[in-house]
Amino acid sequence: MAFPNLVLLFKLFSFLLLFRSTQSKLSADYYNKTCPKFQNIMQTILAEKQLSAPTTAAATLRVFFHDCFVNGCDSSMLIASNAFNKSERDANVNLSVAGDAFDLITRVKTALELECPGVVSCSDILAVSARDLVVMVGGPFYEVVLGRKDSRESNPSIVDKNLPKALTPMNELLSLFSSKGFSAEEMVALVGAHTIGFSHCEEFANRIFNFSKTSEFDPAYNPVFAQGLRKLCANYTKSPAMSAFNDVYTPGKFDN
Repeated sequence: MAFPNLVLLFKLFSFLLLFRSTQSKLSADYYNKTCPKFQNIMQTILAEKQLSAPTTAAATLRVFFHDCFVNGCDSSMLIASNAFNKSERDANVNLSVAGDAFDLITRVKTALELECPGVVSCSDILAVSARDLVVMVGGPFYEVVLGRKDSRESNPSIVDKNLPKALTPMNELLSLFSSKGFSAEEMVALVGAHTIGFSHCEEFANRIFNFSKTSEFDPAYNPVFAQGLRKLCANYTKSPAMSAFNDVYTPGKFDN
């Protein structure tokens, strides 16, 4: 089955941005007067980061999704833990999030603070970064309205029940996305964002090693693909960071 088209996908990204975003009025030109160089500064840093670390686009898109699906697009995912409080980043499902996304947001925020102190929220930086990086790697452009306020709270205890996981059964996935206002078709379109990025071998090892008494791997897998994954992930227990591209043909291109 082919992925739903990219038009549906970018409409869904736009919809994500409306999740409990803020009580202030959002607009595409929110920073035109208060920080007129906002877009130029962002585009320069985003391009530099993506060129030096090509995994940045996928990492940032993942952080954006994980942020929005838990209490809305409020940058609570960006809050770091300290000696007194654990944050969403400490939830098990977020431990594997690549550091390139956090590094990018830090770079952009620093540059914008020098240009227009205390004006641009991290929530808006993350939302625009995800959009612009998707465009940079071949995906669709969609308008991002701005003016979100950043959360002052980040609670890891609410993460697990709000985010899908590698082994979540289909009926629970459908229920989870439905609770956020998405249909089954829209869920499949959002999952299509995995056209970029990679997955750690440990996330799917149970399907390619010792699957059952009669088969080493899940027979639902293409046999050639399964053998390729088994070879690639052979030492995953010794190297937890070992991973495989989600799209083996165009791993860095946002396509169908």
